[in-house]
Amino acid sequence: MTKKILLVDDSPTSRLSSRMILGKRSNYELISASDGREGIEVALAHKPDLILMDVVMPRMGGLEACRALKEQQETRQIPVILLTTRGEEAMVEQAYGSGCNDFLTKPVNENRLMTLLHKYLGE
Repeated sequence: MTKKILLVDDSPTSRLSSRMILGKRSNYELISASDGREGIEVALAHKPDLILMDVVMPRMGGLEACRALKEQQETRQIPVILLTTRGEEAMVEQAYGSGCNDFLTKPVNENRLMTLLHKYLGE
């Protein structure tokens, strides 16, 4: 069964990089959004199996969007993996405080990402 992954990132380069990593696996359908607000709208409309979301974005960042997704009944159960270039402890604490399921630093380690996808999508 195809799993749907929502990529939320304001950087077209980061989205492309994630698509290249995930594209190696044909059992993922990729949809994307360019900021947190659009990410919430897309998540509500498409009910992805997992969300990969950048932290720093215009209009609405990943922490705020993650909090909003976890507060809504329809999206509460969707695993959210936050991505950021900032790996310091305070950022990690803020990320988990927003309700995310996991956290990766950029540039994303392909093996670590695949391990997390396997953990949450069960392949």
